[in-house]
Amino acid sequence: MTAEVHTQITAEEIAHTFDEEAIPKVDLGQYAFEDWLTLAIFWIMALSVFLQFFTRYVLNDSYAWTEEIATYCLIGVVFVGSSMCVRLSRHIQVDLLFRYLPRRPARALSTVIDLIRIAFFGYAIKLVWVFIQVVGDERMTTIKFQKGFVYYIVLFGFVMMFVRSVQIAVDNWRRGYSILERPGAFDGTES
Repeated sequence: MTAEVHTQITAEEIAHTFDEEAIPKVDLGQYAFEDWLTLAIFWIMALSVFLQFFTRYVLNDSYAWTEEIATYCLIGVVFVGSSMCVRLSRHIQVDLLFRYLPRRPARALSTVIDLIRIAFFGYAIKLVWVFIQVVGDERMTTIKFQKGFVYYIVLFGFVMMFVRSVQIAVDNWRRGYSILERPGAFDGTES
């Protein structure tokens, strides 16, 4: 599901949520594979950081490998989490120009932006693949795994960003507008 939903809520609505007695149902269907993978990598990173803190300040004998694992997990969280942001159109975007453009030029510019985004992620996939071929067999510093494992996670993140950007472009084309052209249609402010 690539639906872009950005619902705004007022302070009064937030205050009334504490008055409600019924607990709303939790909908986990809105989360995709990359969301869960990012969460898993994040928790591995958090546990590694906690272990680093505990061994350094409580046991006074730190495990060197925990810092390296946390660093590589952070890389995974960034790149796999970025695919989550692409799917939800949450990356930084400037839509000021679209407020002043007529409908047809705005639609054309939005389509060009979608195509540039797809091309960028496609080229990034190629670059990461070449990088893996060059340095993927190098070993990590403290643990003797290949660095290629980390770079494959980066590659996976870029592949997911590419796939999600294609899905967003197709959705924008079918819908006839994007979040840049009509942000109110995605955050609930447009009636």
